[in-house]
Amino acid sequence: QVQLVESGGGLVQPGGSLRLACAASGSISTIYAMGWYRQAPGKQRELVADIPTGGTPIYADSVKGRFTISRDNAANTVYLQMGSLKPEDTAVYSCALGVIPSVPLYRAVNYWGKGTLVTVSS
Repeated sequence: QVQLVESGGGLVQPGGSLRLACAASGSISTIYAMGWYRQAPGKQRELVADIPTGGTPIYADSVKGRFTISRDNAANTVYLQMGSLKPEDTAVYSCALGVIPSVPLYRAVNYWGKGTLVTVSS
């Protein structure tokens, strides 16, 4: 069993910054990709950022230049540094983990976190 625990969500003003963290624990043999999805009210869930092992991070066009994803492989933890936040970034952000080599998160997610709410509002 694998658990993903997110932290760092909350309320932030437009233009502000927030850092999310997700720690994976449990019976993990191999982690290929870790990343973040988000789902805003009334919208479909979308991939925000994905960082594969030894690969180049990918970002949704809507967050490029504002968000940065990083990983601490020793700690099985992924981070999402969010800057220049906009009201449209308001969503539940969920951590995602993939264990299939060479398969990115937008193709297959093996484990999900419960999600953390990010609200961007003045």
